[in-house]
Amino acid sequence: MKIGDVSDRSGISVRMLRFYEAEGLLRPHRTGSGYRDYSPADLEQACIIRQLADAGLTVEAMRDLLPCIISPEPMFHPCERLRARLTDELAKLDRRLADISRSRSQVAAYLAGLPGEDSRGIGLEGSGRDPGVAGPRL
Repeated sequence: MKIGDVSDRSGISVRMLRFYEAEGLLRPHRTGSGYRDYSPADLEQACIIRQLADAGLTVEAMRDLLPCIISPEPMFHPCERLRARLTDELAKLDRRLADISRSRSQVAAYLAGLPGEDSRGIGLEGSGRDPGVAGPRL
């Protein structure tokens, strides 16, 4: 199947499919004229790559995990570094979640500190400013 078909079926852009090929994550067969010819197994591999990318994994992590994945569910067979890699990736995700939570709290605090709004959506309450005078913008 052609790269556009794999893109449509996997949800991965053609550009990213080429990138994953350049990184060695995909290895489609090439026709005599140099066109990529993806097999059903290549499509399955692309779908697994999509799942891993959606989980926030890096290309390096995918390189470690892909040889261990035996089905799209995902199910793994034991292979070296698998537990360590997954533990590391989980720790990275936990750090990202903590960072996002801190950012959310900060934005919520900024929002809570804004003066109230009148019916026109202009902050007036507690500002101590004349409503006709523009103040600093956030």
